[in-house]
Amino acid sequence: MNDKAWLALEDGTFVAGRACGASGETGGEFVFNTAMTGYQEILTDPSYAGQCVVMTYPLIGNYGITAGDHESARPRLSGFVVRELCKHPSNHESVESAGSFLKKHGIVAIEDVDTRALTLKLRDKGALRGIISTTDGDRKRLLAKAKALPTMAGLNLAKTVTCDKPYSWDEGFKPADKQLHVVVMDFGVKYGILRCLTAMGCKVTVVPCSTSAAEIVRLKPDGVLLSNGPGDPEPVTDAVETIKHLLAERVPLFGICLGHQLLGLALGGRTYKLKFGHHGSNHPVKDLETGKIEISSQNHGFCVDLKTLPSAVKTTHVNLNDGTSEGMTHGTLPAFSVQYHPEASAGPHDSRYLFERFRGLMLAGREARSR
Repeated sequence: MNDKAWLALEDGTFVAGRACGASGETGGEFVFNTAMTGYQEILTDPSYAGQCVVMTYPLIGNYGITAGDHESARPRLSGFVVRELCKHPSNHESVESAGSFLKKHGIVAIEDVDTRALTLKLRDKGALRGIISTTDGDRKRLLAKAKALPTMAGLNLAKTVTCDKPYSWDEGFKPADKQLHVVVMDFGVKYGILRCLTAMGCKVTVVPCSTSAAEIVRLKPDGVLLSNGPGDPEPVTDAVETIKHLLAERVPLFGICLGHQLLGLALGGRTYKLKFGHHGSNHPVKDLETGKIEISSQNHGFCVDLKTLPSAVKTTHVNLNDGTSEGMTHGTLPAFSVQYHPEASAGPHDSRYLFERFRGLMLAGREARSR
């Protein structure tokens, strides 16, 4: 049995390692994730579509794969890179090993790689296109394939991960005094976000990202959540137009990650690509209204340009590592958003209060309509 695997990046980097997932060849944008736990949630996060994820923590898979920790129906990332993948997990809830999970879902992965050196390279040069192969060890061929891959900028990947048709979500539902109906525009939504909504007693309807504003309004939502998702926000033009119409209808909006970027575009702002993005569960964010520091879970490669937003939009949160946009609210319209993941699956729960803020915004909107 051939367990060899090779990794090549567009800058000429070539690394030999061992295969620890499915056999074959894959490519995408290489990014690193600094989380120490939550690899199952990372593997099943649709926001990683088109990317190969390098885990900085050296031992991955030690608690296996559980039945209840998926963030979507299947993995969407292109490839997986680790220092060592645990073959014999220790966890009474584990249903299979991480390696078995990767093979079952056709995810090509490589281990026995110096992920610290790889991370330093990505921090220095930025996210790079690359190839992982278990079938071809020729350096020149792999480098040529890496250079031929499309860049992430300009790619509308949300349409590749969105749902095919509307559906209801009731997992984790807890009755509330006032039930609110939330429509979720699915750009690659994580199950953790849906669970947070049902935990507040919300009725949740998930719709494809191509759903028009008229169709959403016909569902009579108390609010619309603009979900996370992969890729460049600027090509997702249909969704931006939908959000503009929802703003005109004064429908309460809450954007998360890609949803934050799309709201920024709908409000007249611009977005840009970060050098290597923010991927991990330990990113410090400052709430400018309270002065509190939140440790947040993040996964994004694009960002809203604060300088391009209209004066009616107020910055509410900033990233303490690089000063980039982490949150905003509109002064007169019922809309706010954050760049990070308040559901934090996995990660710290410092930011889950934002779901209650959304609930308050929806209740205020319902009260205003009843007058």
